[in-house]
Amino acid sequence: MQYRGEEIKKTTIEDLLKKRILVLDGAMGTMIQRYRLSEEDFRGERFKDHPMPQRGNNDLLSLTRGDIIKNIHLEYLKSGADIITTNSFNSNRISLADYGMESLVYDLNFASASLAKEAVKEYELSINKDKAQSVIEEPHFVAGTLGPTNRTASMSSDVNDPGARMVSFDQLVDAYSEQARGLIDGGADILLIETIFDVLNAKAALFALDSLFEERGQSLPVMVSGTITDASGRTLTGQTLEAFLVSISHYPLLSVGLNCALGAEQLRPFIGELSAKSPFYVSAHPNAGLPNQFGEYDQAAQYMASVAEEFMREGWINIIGGCCGTTPAHIEKIAEAARRHSPRVIPVLKRYTKLSGLEALTITPETNFVNIGERTNVSGSKKFARLIKEERYSDALAIAREQVDGGAQIIDVCMDEAMLDSQKAMVRFVNLIMAEPDISKLPLMIDSSKWEIIVSALKCIQGKSVVNSISLKEGEEVFLERAKTIRRFGAAAVVMLFDEKGQADTYDRRIEVAARCYSLLTERLSFPPEDIIFDPNVLAVATGIEEHNNYAVDFIKTTSWIKKNLPYAKVSGGISNLSFSFRGMDTVREAMHSVFLYHAIKAGLDMGIVNPGMLQVYSEIPPDLLTLTEDVVLNRRKDATDRLVAVGENLAKGSGALLISRDLDWRQLPVKERIKHALIRGLDEFIEEDVEEARALYKRSIELIEGPLMGGMNEVGDLFGSGKMFLPQVVKSARVMKKAVTRLAPYIELESDGAESKSAGKLLLATVKGDVHDIGKNIVSVVLSCNNYEIIDLGVMVSADKIIDTAIDEAVDFIGLSGLITPSLEEMVHVAAELERRGVNIPLLVGGATTSEIHAAVKIAPKYSNTVIHVKDASKAAGVLSALQGENSLDYKQAILRKYDSLREVHNSRKEARQLISYEEAKRNSLKINWRESSIYTPVKEGLHQIDSVDLNTLCDYIDWTFFFFAWKMSGRYPAIFKDPVKGEEAKKLFEDAKIYLKEITEKRLITVKAVYGLFPASSVGDDVILANDAQQIAKLHFLRNQEFKESGTPNLSLADFIKPLEKNSLNKEISTVELKDHIGAFVVTAIIDDHKMSLYKEDDYATIMIRILSDRLAEASAEWLHEKIRKQFWGYALEESLPLEMMLLSKYQGIRPAPGYPACPEHSEKQTIFDILEAEERIGVKLTESFTMVPAASVCGYIFSHPASSYFNVGKIGVDQLRDYAARKGITVDEATRWLAPNL
Repeated sequence: MQYRGEEIKKTTIEDLLKKRILVLDGAMGTMIQRYRLSEEDFRGERFKDHPMPQRGNNDLLSLTRGDIIKNIHLEYLKSGADIITTNSFNSNRISLADYGMESLVYDLNFASASLAKEAVKEYELSINKDKAQSVIEEPHFVAGTLGPTNRTASMSSDVNDPGARMVSFDQLVDAYSEQARGLIDGGADILLIETIFDVLNAKAALFALDSLFEERGQSLPVMVSGTITDASGRTLTGQTLEAFLVSISHYPLLSVGLNCALGAEQLRPFIGELSAKSPFYVSAHPNAGLPNQFGEYDQAAQYMASVAEEFMREGWINIIGGCCGTTPAHIEKIAEAARRHSPRVIPVLKRYTKLSGLEALTITPETNFVNIGERTNVSGSKKFARLIKEERYSDALAIAREQVDGGAQIIDVCMDEAMLDSQKAMVRFVNLIMAEPDISKLPLMIDSSKWEIIVSALKCIQGKSVVNSISLKEGEEVFLERAKTIRRFGAAAVVMLFDEKGQADTYDRRIEVAARCYSLLTERLSFPPEDIIFDPNVLAVATGIEEHNNYAVDFIKTTSWIKKNLPYAKVSGGISNLSFSFRGMDTVREAMHSVFLYHAIKAGLDMGIVNPGMLQVYSEIPPDLLTLTEDVVLNRRKDATDRLVAVGENLAKGSGALLISRDLDWRQLPVKERIKHALIRGLDEFIEEDVEEARALYKRSIELIEGPLMGGMNEVGDLFGSGKMFLPQVVKSARVMKKAVTRLAPYIELESDGAESKSAGKLLLATVKGDVHDIGKNIVSVVLSCNNYEIIDLGVMVSADKIIDTAIDEAVDFIGLSGLITPSLEEMVHVAAELERRGVNIPLLVGGATTSEIHAAVKIAPKYSNTVIHVKDASKAAGVLSALQGENSLDYKQAILRKYDSLREVHNSRKEARQLISYEEAKRNSLKINWRESSIYTPVKEGLHQIDSVDLNTLCDYIDWTFFFFAWKMSGRYPAIFKDPVKGEEAKKLFEDAKIYLKEITEKRLITVKAVYGLFPASSVGDDVILANDAQQIAKLHFLRNQEFKESGTPNLSLADFIKPLEKNSLNKEISTVELKDHIGAFVVTAIIDDHKMSLYKEDDYATIMIRILSDRLAEASAEWLHEKIRKQFWGYALEESLPLEMMLLSKYQGIRPAPGYPACPEHSEKQTIFDILEAEERIGVKLTESFTMVPAASVCGYIFSHPASSYFNVGKIGVDQLRDYAARKGITVDEATRWLAPNL
C-alpha cells in the first residue's frame, strides 16, 4: 500500500483544527519513570565511559533506548492522540550542559523526531491496512518539542545584582536554532515551544525559528505554550496572561496555550481568558491535578477528562492534551470527550495597538492620549545623564519610578551621549528595569540613533516594546531591513518622517513621506499597521526665524491626515521640542505643551514623549497667557513670538502683570551703555541714532563695531549660555547688531580710503552626512550674518568631500559643522581627518546638541592639526570668530590648544599601537628559566586563608601618600610635594586633615578591612597556569603574552613564564594535583565602609570625600601589608627581607603582585577565577559586577608570584592571532574576547 501521510499533513493541520478538537499526547517523563531504568540503561554501550552520571537525562534515551521511547509514542497514538511530542524537552545546549552532553544536541533531536515519525508511520499503516484506499484520511502529527531551558534571560541570576544574567538572548537563539535543525531534519511536522516561564526565552526561540525558516526557504507550523505558576495568573517572570499573549503575537503562530504547573481546574479561568483574546488556535495540556504530599500526580483519568470537557463545552479549546502525571489512560478519556464537541472558533478581534511590559497596554479610541515618560533619557534630563555617567543606577531607577508615579504609560529610555558607553549603559539599565516590577509593568520605548544599541536593548526585553526610531534617511533597503528586524523581535516601530532628501518639515513633505513609509511597510513586509507609530517631527516654534512659525500647525494637520488616510497607524511626537526656544521659562513651556497637546489630540495624536510634570491643565491656563500661547502655537499673529517672550520675562521675574510697559529710562544712560542695553534687550528703535552719536567717540567706525557692539554681543552670548537669555531674544539682538552695522557700513567704506568693503569673514556651515537636523545651524547663520559674516550654507547630510571641496573653492575663513544625533559625532571626526589628509588649513568649529568640549578635545582635535573649537551655542559663535581674527588670535588658539591638551590628559587618550610579531614568534621568545629545585618555594601555609579584620593602625604605616594626593588632583610625589612652591602649603594642610580623619576612622571603626588569600600548587601549560585549591578542584588562569618586537636577548613575557611548566608526559592525560610542581598565590582585600556610621557625615561633602579616598588608600595598604606577610611569613620565600616602606612601594622585593586589569594581565574577566577559587564573596563579601568591577570599590585583588626572575611588564597591544588563541583557551567567542581586550587590540 502507498503511504501518502506526508503529503496530506502539509495541507490538513489547519483544516482539521477548523473541523474538530485535536488531541495532544501526555507526559513522556511519567511514562519513562514506569520503566524504572538504571544508570546503565541511560548510558547504553555508547556512553558507558562518560564521566558524568546520566540517570535522569530522559532525552538521552532517544539514542540509548529508542525502543522504549517509540513504544511510549505508540501507546499515546493508540489512546487517541492526534499529535505526539518528541522526547526533546531538554535537548538544547544549555540544559544538556548539566550532563556534559552539549555536543549531542543535533543527534538527540534528530533521533527524537525520527522515533516519533517512525511511530506515526507504523501506527497509521496499522490502522489503515484493511482499508481499500491508499490515502491516510486522518493523519497524525509529530510536534518537535523545544523546552524553556534551565535558564531565564530576563531575571537576575544573582540576588545581589539584579542586572546579572546567566544566559543571553544570543545564546538562547543559537541553542534553539541548533535544536530546531535536528528536529526538522528528523521529520517534525510542527514545532512546539512549551512550558514557557520567561517570554524572553520564547522570543529567542521564535527569533531562531524565523531566521532558520528564512535560511532554509521552508517553514513549519509553530505552537507556543506558556506556564502560569499560581492563582495570580502570572508567569514566573511576572507577566500577566494578556501581556504574555501580546509579547508573542508578532509571530504567525498555529496556536498559543498553557501547560504544566497547574491542573485543569486551576487553569480554567486562564484558558477562558486566552480563548477570548487569542487571535490563534488555543491549546491546553494541564497536569493531572496538583501533586500530593509525596510529589505524585494521582488525579484519575476520568475526573481530569471531565474538567477538560468543561473547556470544550465552553468552546474554548482547539488542542487538548496532558502534561505532568498524565498517561495514555488520561489521553484516552480526553480523546473520547473531544469527539463530542466542536472546536473553538477564532474570534474576530479589533485591530488595536497592543504593547506590554509585565502588564499589557491596549491603545483604543477611548484611551485618549498615552504619556511616554521622557526623563530616563540622557538628552532629556541632566540629572539622569549624570547618574548614568556615575553608574548610580539605583538612583537612575528612581527617576523611572517617578515617571510611572507621574502617570507615564510607556517609559522612553535613551543613552545616546558621546562620552558614554551607550550600548553598555542601555543593556545594564534595561536589565535593571526588568528586575523592578513597579517599573517593568510598563512597556519600554527604546530610543537611540544607533541601531546596534536598539538591537542590544531588544534582546533584554520580554514584553512588546517600541523602537524609536527608523526612517527612510538611509534609503528603502536599510529602512525595510530594520523594520523586518523590529518585527522579528516583536516590537512596534516609531517611523520618523525623514527620507533621503532630509527632514520633512512642511505639511506636504510630511504626508508624502508618511504615505510612502506606510506603503512600504504594509505592502512589502506585511507589517501590522497598528504597530506603525508615525512621528511627524515636533519642531521648535518661535525661534525668531519666520519659516519655523508654522511647524506646530503643520504637525497638527499632518496628524489629522495620517489618521484619515493611513488606517490603524498611530501618531506620536517629542512634545518638549516645541518649546525649546523658551528654555528656563517653565510656565510658558508648560502652557505651550498643554495648548499643543490640546489641539494635536483633537486632530488624532495618540501618544507623546512628555514629562507629565511639565504640563498645565488646559482649562486652568490664565486666559491672557492662553491667548498668547495659542497665537504662537497656531501661528495666528506675526508678533506672537515677541508678545509671548515679553510675558515670559515677566513671569520669570515673578511679576503677575502680563503686559510690559514702555520704559524709556534707559535712554538717560551714556551712549555706550545705551548700545549695550539695546543689544541685550533686542530694541532697534533707537540704535541708528545711538551709533551716530557714538561715532564721535572713535577715530574709525570699525572701532565702534569692535568695541561696544561686539562687547554687547559677547555679553548676550554669556547670558544665553547661562540660561538668562532665550533664543528669540538672541536672534533679536543679532538683528539690532545688523541694523547698527548697516548704518556704519558707508562710513567704514569711506574710512578705508576707497578700498572695497569686506565682510567680517566667510564661514561655511554644514550639517554633516547622516544628519538632517538644521534648526540650530540656521540660527547660527542668522546670528553671524547679522554680525557681517558671509555665510555659505551647504544644508544637511553633507559629505566630507563636498565640505572640503567647497571650503577650498570658496576660500572660506572658517568651517562650521553641525549635528544633533550621536552618529554625527563620528562623522565630524571623519571630516577632521579628511581635512588633515587633504592639507586644509582652516579653523574648524563644531556644534550641536550632542557635541561637547570633551568630545572635541579627545576625538576630533587629534585628527586635525589646525584649530578645532567646540562652540556651545549660537550666541557664542560671533565671539569665537572674532577672537580667531583679532590681534591676539595666536594667544587665543594656543590657549584652546593647551586646554584641549589638558582635557585629553585627563581623559587618557589612546596610545599609538606598537610594532607586533606573530604570537608563535612571541611564544618562542618566552623567558627561559633554568628550573632548579632551589627556585621552587613551597608555602609554609598552603591552602585558603581568611582574615576577618586587619588592624587599621598597622595599615596606616603602609599607605602610599603619593596616590592620596593624586586622588585630590594634586600631582607630586610624597613627601617632596610639601616643598612645592605653589601647592606645598595646601598639601601640608590636606595631609594634616587626612591624619585627623584616619584617627577618627580608627576610633569610630568607620572602616573594616578584610582579606582572603590562597597559596596553591600550580604549573604552567603554555600561557595558562593550572592550579588546585583546598578541595583539589582544578582551576585554570589564562594569561597574555607581549607581542611587541624585541631586541635580541629581550623576551616577550607572559606571567605564565614565571611558573614551572607541567612535565611533558602529563600534558595528554587528566592532571592530578601531585603533578603541579610550583605554587601561585591569589588574594582579595577590601576596606568596607560602615554606611550607617557614614550617614553622620552625609551633610559634610569634604568629610565624605576624604573618608572614601582614605578607604581606597587603606585597601591598597592592606594589599601591601598582606603581600609582605606572605613573602616573609605565610609563604616564606623571602624570610630575610628587610625593606623600608619607600623601597617596598617601589616593588624592590622578590616576586610580583600583578592584578587583572593592569598591564601584565589586562583582561578583567580573569578576576572571576580568583574570586571563585578564594570564595571571596562568601568569605569577605566582595562581589564582581557584570563588567568585573569589585564592590566595594575600595577592594584589591591579584596574583602572587614568588620566582626571583618574575617582574612587572606591559602586555601592550596583541594581534588577532593571540586574540583567537585566548578566546579558544577561555572557551569564549572571539567577539567576547574582543570586547574585554579592546584596549589591547
